[in-house]
Amino acid sequence: MKSSFLRAAAVAFAGLLALNGAASAQSVRIVGAGASFPFPIYSAWFNKFGQANRGVRIDYQSQGSGAGVRNFIARIVDFAASDAAMTDEEIAQVKGGVVLLPMTAGEIVLAYNLPGVAELKLPREVYPLIFSGEITRWDDPRIVAANPGVKLPGQQITVARRSDASGTNFVFTKHLSEISPAFKEKVGSGATVQWPNQSNFVGAPRNDGVAATVMQTPGAIGYVEYGFAKMAKLPMAKLQNASGAFVGPGPAAGQAALASADFSGPDLRVWVLDPKGADSYPIVTFTWMLFFREHGGDAKIPAALRDFVTWAAKDGQAMADELGYIPLPEKVAARVLSEVPNIR
Repeated sequence: MKSSFLRAAAVAFAGLLALNGAASAQSVRIVGAGASFPFPIYSAWFNKFGQANRGVRIDYQSQGSGAGVRNFIARIVDFAASDAAMTDEEIAQVKGGVVLLPMTAGEIVLAYNLPGVAELKLPREVYPLIFSGEITRWDDPRIVAANPGVKLPGQQITVARRSDASGTNFVFTKHLSEISPAFKEKVGSGATVQWPNQSNFVGAPRNDGVAATVMQTPGAIGYVEYGFAKMAKLPMAKLQNASGAFVGPGPAAGQAALASADFSGPDLRVWVLDPKGADSYPIVTFTWMLFFREHGGDAKIPAALRDFVTWAAKDGQAMADELGYIPLPEKVAARVLSEVPNIR
């Protein structure tokens, strides 16, 4: 009787240990927030990583790059994401320091809603003027001249633009300012800018908001990440690049553009504002995750983030093409992996 009781107690105790172990394995919950640009691939990554690491749950809110950086500085998230990286001034505000890593890359496209227009070409001197408010009609002679044989409607252009602080906004306006002195002078660049106060400009939050506005508004054009436009089945304009060629977005055109990225500097903040090469799509960017050098909380969180970054820089890149993103060049992935131990 006594031995049976001991055996039962031992079994119960072992079960309790197993339950406790399972509970502790499930206790690593990581919270992040920020850019909407990479949200589709980040969501897929977190899901895939969580399936392989049952003890880790990563929750990410798509709020826009500006909100993500603010939450990161305030330390109310475990990590953040930003298409605009961070400025030196923002980094100086982060208690514990910052590890800033490019995790994927993508293209910003001009999605449009013109029934019957399957292909649209926009010269580099034209599309900045649409977004500065100078060109306001689809039958403007400068658009018509670039699209012989295309029946463009005689209607007003509705410009869908971001209403929130946005890394997509930052990259797009930096590119337009790089190629158009007129746009730079009138609108400028930044996560937020003073768009023209015109009735044909409509604001929407996040990439999905701009994509939805374009989809629902005949005559609209807006700037969104390629994956969002692809998922929404929106047509995308071919843009004239620095070499004079009209190039549509896609994996090959994005990789050609990123080939000129120079990572020889002291950190991993690199911009490709006007890529050279006949095959290059003209608006590309890396997008960054932001981690603390010293998390200061549960040690299991930075440990899990180190595992995640290692997995994403290696295995996760294979998911990029399908989701509308550009895999990291090998030299960039190697730099990312070398920084992983600094997430503490």
